[in-house]
Amino acid sequence: MASESIHPASTPSRRVVVAAVGAAGLALTLNACGSEDDSSSSSDASSSSGAGAGGGSVLAKTSDIPEGGGKIFKDSGVVVTQPTAGEFKAFSSKCTHQGCAVTGITDGVITCPCHKSEFSVTDGSVKKGPATQPLPEEKITVSGDSISLA
Repeated sequence: MASESIHPASTPSRRVVVAAVGAAGLALTLNACGSEDDSSSSSDASSSSGAGAGGGSVLAKTSDIPEGGGKIFKDSGVVVTQPTAGEFKAFSSKCTHQGCAVTGITDGVITCPCHKSEFSVTDGSVKKGPATQPLPEEKITVSGDSISLA
C-alpha cells in the first residue's frame, strides 16, 4: 500500500476566497481601464500645442474647446481645457475630494456637483474646497486640429 496520508485537503478560508476574487476583479478593471495607446514614444507634454505623434484616441477638435473654458469627456474620464488661445491642458474628471465626476466649467472654473469643489482650468489647482488636492494632469497631444489622449 502507498504511504500517502488520507487527510482531506484543506479548503481556503472565506477571507482568502474573497481576497482572490477582489484581486481578480481589480486586475480585470485595471486591464480594461488601460491606455489604448500603442505607441511607446509619448514624451509630449500635456500642454503640447505643436504637431505631436499621439497614438491615443482622438477626443476632440481644437475648435471644440472654448478659450478660457473646456469640455468634459465622461467616457474618457478627462477634462480638456484651453486656458489661453492655443494652449490645451487635460485633467482627470474625478474630483479629488470624494471621487465624484466633475460636471461643469464656467468662468475658468471646473466644478464638482457633489460638494461644490472648484478647480482652475489653467492648472487643475483647487480654487474652492472641500477638495484639498488639485485635479491630476492627464497627457494629451495636439496634432493639427485634433486633440488626443497620449
